[in-house]
Formats: sequence, structure tokens, C-alpha cells
Amino acid sequence: MTDLELKQDVIEELRWEPTVDEVEIGVAVKDGIVTLSGYVDTYHEKLAAERAAQGVFGVKAVVQEIKVRLPDSLQRSDEDIAEAAANALAWNVPVPNDRIKVKVQEGWLTLSGQVDWRYQRDAAEDAVCNLLGVVGVSNQITVKPSLKPTEIRSKIESAFERNALLDARRISVQVRGDKVTLEGSVRSYVEKKEAEQAACSAPGICEVENNIIVNP
Repeated sequence: MTDLELKQDVIEELRWEPTVDEVEIGVAVKDGIVTLSGYVDTYHEKLAAERAAQGVFGVKAVVQEIKVRLPDSLQRSDEDIAEAAANALAWNVPVPNDRIKVKVQEGWLTLSGQVDWRYQRDAAEDAVCNLLGVVGVSNQITVKPSLKPTEIRSKIESAFERNALLDARRISVQVRGDKVTLEGSVRSYVEKKEAEQAACSAPGICEVENNIIVNP
């Protein structure tokens, strides 16, 4: 597949995504790497555009350069956003909200604190990224390690073997502290993200460096 063909597929996928106005988004492709640019009205639309591009077959990586430019009707004060974020975290079952701190500056929301599991860290971010007035989210929540690196590696490799979408033989796993590094090659960007998500689910893991190469 050529870069021109891949670009057209990404554009068509953006048109297919109902929450995205593809007219506002620029698409450039070089060597299978997609760069998204332009302006959107909400942070949710920015994330939706990125997910849509990631799901296109042949995409090796996505560079996110879209900026959120809120219309006047969606503007909210930092105080209002902070209050809404605190309420969203309090109502989210997987999130231990008593351990999460929220900071908002000019619509940019920063989360901090410590949790036991990566899914709790992700759930906290998911709970606030769709709030009205948010232009971006920085997730600085850390995950408290609970297992030895060798035990974590074994659990991740077992998870890969159970996953029908992954060929575990093509992926190697290294664990250092609360960070996992993935190497190898897969057939699609979706498969690459599936491996990353599986690694993120390991207990005590805060960061996953995904160096897997997409080779359609």
C-alpha cells in the first residue's frame, strides 16, 4: 500500500467516525506514519480522530498535532472544570478518588497521585477527558509496584499467549521497575496497541514503551 492510498483510507475513516468533522483535520502520511493536524472544538473529538486513524490497516504510527480551539459556547472557568473533574472521579467506581489530585490551568487538566493498578490510572483519565471546557489532559498518576519484574514479565507473556489477536512468539518483553518495554513486529497498528494494552494491565506497571514494529 502506498502512502497516498493510506492517506485516502485514513480520510475515509475520519469521515466514517460520527464524532469527527473531517473537514477540520489535515492528514499527511510518510512511510506509513500518519500525522494529524488542524483544529477541533473539543478534546473528545481530538481523541476520536486519533483512535480512528490508529484503526486503519497499514498505519504504523500516529503523530498527533491537532489543537483544541474551544468556541465561546464551550468555554468554562478553571474552577468549573476542576469541580466537574472531582465529581466525575468521585462517581467512577474503578477510581480511588481519595488518592487523585486535580489541577486545571487554562483548560488543561493535570491528574496526580498514586494507585495500585494501571487500569485505575487509565480510568481516571477516561473520566475527565470528555468534560466540557477541557483542552488537554496530563496523566501524572503513578502506579505502586506490587510484584517482582520477573513475575510481571511472566504474567504479561501469559496474557499475550491467551490473546487471540496476538502472536506472542513475535513479541519480547522487558521489565524494569514499573516500566515495560515491548519489542518485535506485528501485522497491524491495532495489534500493536492490543499488545500495549495487555502489558498495561499487569499489576504495578505505570509505563509501557512500545517499540513494536508494524509490518503489514
